[in-house]
Amino acid sequence: MIGRLRGLVAARTSASVLLEAGGVGYEIAVTPRDLASLPGLGEEAVLHTHMAVREDKIALYGFGSEQSRDMFRALVGCNGVGPSLAMAILGALTTEEIRRAVATDDIDALTAAPGVGKRKAEKIILELRPKLGALETSSRGGSGLAPVREALEGLGYSPAEIRIALEEASADEPVEEQVRRALQTLGRR
Repeated sequence: MIGRLRGLVAARTSASVLLEAGGVGYEIAVTPRDLASLPGLGEEAVLHTHMAVREDKIALYGFGSEQSRDMFRALVGCNGVGPSLAMAILGALTTEEIRRAVATDDIDALTAAPGVGKRKAEKIILELRPKLGALETSSRGGSGLAPVREALEGLGYSPAEIRIALEEASADEPVEEQVRRALQTLGRR
């Protein structure tokens, strides 16, 4: 298993990078966020990788951090989530946003990823919760972020604006306070 690669960036595409390490060029699929954070051509980069082996292909998936790779592994461990869908989810949401969505049962946050509908998001949350230890977080008595998201949607805010507004939200506060803080965050932008 190849778990980490350090090498020179030899080429880039919109969804992958060619990393040359030890005279071998490794084609590694990456999310747009990780691709943007990589250095330029000819410069050294480090990627934490996951190697997927199937009957018809061997593929490497690369991440800028171990946390992202671990989240990818947790996602592909869910029924119905393959590497492509896991990469799409990680391309749309950070690992912290995924953790927060799981902890607060925020189905709409996961539907921001292409290919994830409400039913798939519900299944992902149910299967990720024990893997991420999110039960402890969600059982603290907070009301969750889903009502706040719905309130902001009702006010006409876009999913991208809502995601930004909820970055600083705390599920431990009453819904009214969460909405007030979210509106303040949006007002500063």
